[in-house]
Amino acid sequence: MALKRTPLFTEYKKSGAKTVDFGGWELPVSFGGIKQEHAAVRERAGIFDVSHMGEVIVYGPGTIEFLQYIMTNDTAKSKDGKCQYTAMCYEHGGTVDDLVWYRLNEEKALLIVNAANEEKDVDWLSEQSRSFSGVKVENVSQNYAQLAFQGPKAETVLQRLTEESLAAITFFSFKESVTIAGTDVLISRTGYTGEDGFELYLAPENAPALWEAILAEGEAEGVEPCGLGARDTLRFEANLALYGQELTEEITPVEAGLGFAVKTNVDAPFIGKEVLKRQKAEGPPRKLAGIEMIDKGIPRNGYNVLAEGRLIGQITSGTHSPTLQKNLGLALLEPEYCEPGNKLQVDIRNRQLEAVVIERPFYKRGN
Repeated sequence: MALKRTPLFTEYKKSGAKTVDFGGWELPVSFGGIKQEHAAVRERAGIFDVSHMGEVIVYGPGTIEFLQYIMTNDTAKSKDGKCQYTAMCYEHGGTVDDLVWYRLNEEKALLIVNAANEEKDVDWLSEQSRSFSGVKVENVSQNYAQLAFQGPKAETVLQRLTEESLAAITFFSFKESVTIAGTDVLISRTGYTGEDGFELYLAPENAPALWEAILAEGEAEGVEPCGLGARDTLRFEANLALYGQELTEEITPVEAGLGFAVKTNVDAPFIGKEVLKRQKAEGPPRKLAGIEMIDKGIPRNGYNVLAEGRLIGQITSGTHSPTLQKNLGLALLEPEYCEPGNKLQVDIRNRQLEAVVIERPFYKRGN
């Protein structure tokens, strides 16, 4: 089966991007090198094509009530023009997906879902919406391209391309119908890198011109096109969850350290609430911890973690941190081993290498 391509495929191929199969999409893993792109975002700014992400519109009377039932965060507290990070869970507490949703108005919301989960999420939302008369679910992914422009210079560069005050768009806020470089976009102050920045939603046919305009405007500041490789190392350092690793159908948001997005104290019911409420009150059976390798080796997804020769968990993500210059990992462990300073072993190619539990997140902007 042919790989799907975003509207920007020809643009990043022009830049010599190395592409890979990413969940059925032909996407750039890097342009000039992962470490170089990672440093560009931490120090200046980088632009990512994330048009493979899924967009779903939920609309009609009862939309907010439906979202309150389907999601773990308190959707009723959200206001027009605000975004919210949340999760959808099964009754047993496992995660359907994590996502960001945009409150367009009281009867209309835009949901940004993980590309690999798009079809599953739409089916889940459609199935659950049947109990809410008047609520409609529509997959509108084909109507959008999405760019992420991230890094400390992102606002400075982007501001030169628009008359809109970007400073007025605060963290996890958005604005519709903003003109940037002559293109109409929905812009939000959100991202997946641990840096300040924006995500831009626009018509697919306008994406190549905006991509080129941002790169041209930011050339003097050292803005670079970035691929999936840097996106992953950046989100990893900031300890932002990746579905399929930190979150799965068998891993709850509470186990993954996302309890802030699970509001079990709201009066309204939501799917998975009882299990998640118990985990928040009594503690989950597993917890996400950060580890640093003492011995030489990189902890990779799926590697076993041991303590005193006994299996206590597994690595969910791990790599060499370009910013911190250390081999780090995220691991789902038995709770009693998650205290910083605890010594553990990671089984890497049948060798038990020493590691230590450390504070999370590994990287925090401004530190």
